[in-house]
Amino acid sequence: MILGAALASAIIIAMQLPLMHPMSRARLDLRVPETTRAKIAWPESGSAALIVPSLGVTLSHNNSLLPIASLTKMMTAYVVLKKLPLSIGETGPCMTVSAADVATYHAMIQSDQSNALVSVGEQLCEFDLLDGLLVHSANNYSVLLANMVAGSSANFVALMNQTAASMGFVGTHYVDPSGYDPGSVSTALDQGLLAAQLMKSPLVRSIVAQTSVTLPVAGTVGSYTPYVGVDHVIGVKSGRTLAAGGCDVMAMQFLDGTQMHTAYAVVLDQRGGNLLGPAGDAALALAQSAVAGERTLSLATGDVVGRIGWAHTVPVLSARSSSFHWWPVQGSLPVSVVFEHFTHSIRRGQRVGWLIVHARRLERIALVAGAPVSPPSLWQRLR
Repeated sequence: MILGAALASAIIIAMQLPLMHPMSRARLDLRVPETTRAKIAWPESGSAALIVPSLGVTLSHNNSLLPIASLTKMMTAYVVLKKLPLSIGETGPCMTVSAADVATYHAMIQSDQSNALVSVGEQLCEFDLLDGLLVHSANNYSVLLANMVAGSSANFVALMNQTAASMGFVGTHYVDPSGYDPGSVSTALDQGLLAAQLMKSPLVRSIVAQTSVTLPVAGTVGSYTPYVGVDHVIGVKSGRTLAAGGCDVMAMQFLDGTQMHTAYAVVLDQRGGNLLGPAGDAALALAQSAVAGERTLSLATGDVVGRIGWAHTVPVLSARSSSFHWWPVQGSLPVSVVFEHFTHSIRRGQRVGWLIVHARRLERIALVAGAPVSPPSLWQRLR
């Protein structure tokens, strides 16, 4: 009786073990290139950030609070468009330039601020003001927009800071709508995230892609943002003051098959020359390093991607050919494997799982056994 009970118990255990430990000895040795993060061309000094929203890339370098000069005008435009939404082809509300507005313009000339000529009685609409603000970086236009939206610069700055707080920009603080005051500070990462939000507006994208704009009285004036129209650069905003150095937020487009991506390169506190030149050079190098170096992994039908089995293992093969493309700036190619659960023998060519690859798109490649696999013996199950 004792022997019979022991034998029955052993049979029950042997029947349950495959269910308790299905394919517990299976292992994967995926043959993909070893990847590390790409060599990013961070500037030698100052602060920088790199953002590619569609690829989930958010990187920063020396991300400290610094004066941001005319990058401030990105938040000015963002708040204006939140309060007074505008589409391509619309002019928005208009205002009449007063003698006080002209006096502000002349005061800005005396303090060597960027500006656009205005005259008493001139009609300026929201679209004109955004053109002059984002392309020609006119400080007096930022004041006109602040008055149009909030009645005064002080009220408008309060809206800017409320908006920054609502976006989670810890430390970012504005004291004026133009950025001429060094008290307007932020980080490269916050400015990159703001640029990505601002550029969701088709109107803004169309404005910052211009190398010049024509204003009612000021006439045709050029952009201060370096490299617009060169190497797929489409803006966004630059700035310079003695306190802030050269600052630039550059958007660069690049094509991935049929999908267009935008990389945002931000540099703060660049020094040398006219400040804008070094800032533009640093931003361009940073953006180019992000979009360069696309990698490809190709799998052919029958390629060995791992092994499967109990004590004896056999190759696991790719059931079809495929190619995957990704950028090292994203990190390593995200790959995972899902195995089927087996409690019996495996036939040659039988599907044993899936290779899941998150590259340009989610792909599932069937994996098959390259040879038959016998089920484990009782002794192997008991080990």
